[in-house]
Amino acid sequence: MEKFEKQIKRIAEGKGFIAALDQSGGSTPQALLGYGIQEEDYSGEGVMYRLMHEMRVRVMTDPAFSGEKILGVILFEKTMNGFVRDIPVPDFLWQKDIVPFLKIDKGLQKIEKGVKLMKEIPNLSERLKEAKGKGIFGTKMRSVIYANDEAGIIEIVKQQFEVGKIILKHGLIPILEPEVDIQSDEKRIIESLLREAILAELDKLPSDQKILLKLTIPEEANFYTELIQHKNVMRVFALSGGYDLDRAARTLAENRGMIASFSRALLEELKVDQTSAQFSKVLSTAIDEIYQASLT
Repeated sequence: MEKFEKQIKRIAEGKGFIAALDQSGGSTPQALLGYGIQEEDYSGEGVMYRLMHEMRVRVMTDPAFSGEKILGVILFEKTMNGFVRDIPVPDFLWQKDIVPFLKIDKGLQKIEKGVKLMKEIPNLSERLKEAKGKGIFGTKMRSVIYANDEAGIIEIVKQQFEVGKIILKHGLIPILEPEVDIQSDEKRIIESLLREAILAELDKLPSDQKILLKLTIPEEANFYTELIQHKNVMRVFALSGGYDLDRAARTLAENRGMIASFSRALLEELKVDQTSAQFSKVLSTAIDEIYQASLT
C-alpha cells in the first residue's frame, strides 16, 4: 500500500486524535506565555519562533507523543520547514505513524456580517506544491463565526469549500474549519445554519472527493451526525475553542464519531521549567484524556 493510501486509511479509520501544533505569528506570544516564557524573556521574531520550535520539538519527541494515540499533527509552516534530530519534521512524524498536516491560512479579515473570513492566501498553488513535496498529507484553514447572520455563515462556508477544492486538485486533503465562537449567545442557532450550509456545499462535490471538517463542539450532542456520515466527509474533528481540557474532553465524549483536534487543551499544563519526567507525565495525562474522549 502506498504511503498516501496508508495515511488516508489511518485518518479515516484510526483510533486517536489530531494534535494541533500550529500557533502562528499572532498567537505565538500567547502560546509561549502559557508555556511559562514571558515576552520580556526574548527579543525579536527570530528568537520567538526558535523558542516555539523548541517547545514543539520537546512535545513531538516525548515518548507519550506517539502514533498509538495520535493520528496526525497540524503544523505551522515554520515547523514544517524545521527539523527534529536532523530529520525534517513531516518525515519524523510519519516515522512515528503520525500523519502531518499544514496550516495554510494567513489570518482573518475584519468582522463583517457576523463572521471573519480568511485573508487571501498568497501563492497558494506554490505553497501546496511545496507542502506535498515535503510529505504533507493535508491542510487546515480557519475562519470564525461570531453571530447569527445567515448570509455571513453561507459566505464563510463557500470560501472554505472554494479553497478546499484547490487543495484537492493538488493531491492534498483539506481540513475545513469554520469555527463557531464559544462565547456567542446564539451558538445553537449558528450551528443549525452552519450545518445546513455545509451540507449544501458537500452535496455539490463529486462522489470521489472527500474532505475533513474541524468544528466547534456543538451545544446539542450528536448534532453533526449527518456530516459525520456524509459520503464526502472523511472525518469530523472537534476543536477545543477555548474550553479547558476537562470540559472539552467531557463534551466531546458526548458526540459519537467526532475526534479531537485540540491545541490549547492539549498543551495548557505544559511548562518550560518542568523536568523531563514532569513534562512527560503532564503530556501523557492530557493525551490519555483526549484519546479516551475521541473513542466514542
